[in-house]
Amino acid sequence: MNDVTLISKRNRQIKPLVEAALANELRLLETGIRQTEQRLQEFEKKHQMPTHDFISRYENDEIEEILEFAEWIGEFRMLKCLREKAEALRDIKFAN
Repeated sequence: MNDVTLISKRNRQIKPLVEAALANELRLLETGIRQTEQRLQEFEKKHQMPTHDFISRYENDEIEEILEFAEWIGEFRMLKCLREKAEALRDIKFAN
């Protein structure tokens, strides 16, 4: 577990500001997740292959490298990163 202490020079409460900033960041991540999932679905539909099958075949050198497939891999990796960040934000709890 990691703790963070925030100190402000102003008298204004910073907890609501931090909560709002985290909530906004989570909304942005969730929007990115939805958009990335949609792009992955487009690749899957076009190539009639689930992403996990594509990744497995790509990692086993069963698929030639072309720009479109590099984009597919990039979207897959982006989705993983966005989900990890969103999960990290969802796990943040305020002590008081």
